[in-house]
Amino acid sequence: MITIEQAGRLRKAGVLWNPVAGDRFVVPDRDMDEDVFVVSDMTVEVHDYQGSKVIGFNGTTEWALDSIEQREVIWLPREEQLRTLLGPHFRALETVPDGYRVVLLDTTHTAPDAEQAYADAVIHLLGA
Repeated sequence: MITIEQAGRLRKAGVLWNPVAGDRFVVPDRDMDEDVFVVSDMTVEVHDYQGSKVIGFNGTTEWALDSIEQREVIWLPREEQLRTLLGPHFRALETVPDGYRVVLLDTTHTAPDAEQAYADAVIHLLGA
C-alpha cells in the first residue's frame, strides 16, 4: 500500500479521485491516520450533495463520524489505478532484491512495495 505521504503528494499534484467501490482512503488529522477505510456499497458509500462528494459511514452508530466530505480524506490508489495514471510512460514492473522497480520510458523507481514504486513513478511524472 502507498504511504499517506505519497498519497498527499499525489493529491497536491492534482490527481483527481472519483470514488468507486473498493477504493481505499484514510481520514487524516483525527487520530485515525492508521485506519484504512474502503468504499463499499454496504458500509462506506459516496453521496453527491449539491455538487460536493460526501463519504457516508453506514452502520457506525458507535462513532461520532457519520459522514465526511471527500476533500477531507486522502485516497490511497491501488496498483492498477496507479498504473493507469502512468499511461504510455509505463514499460514494466520488475522484482528486485529490495522490492519492486517500475520502469518508465526514461526513469526507474524502486520501493519495497509495488504500489509505492508505482506512486513514486506517478509523482515523478507529475513533477511533484
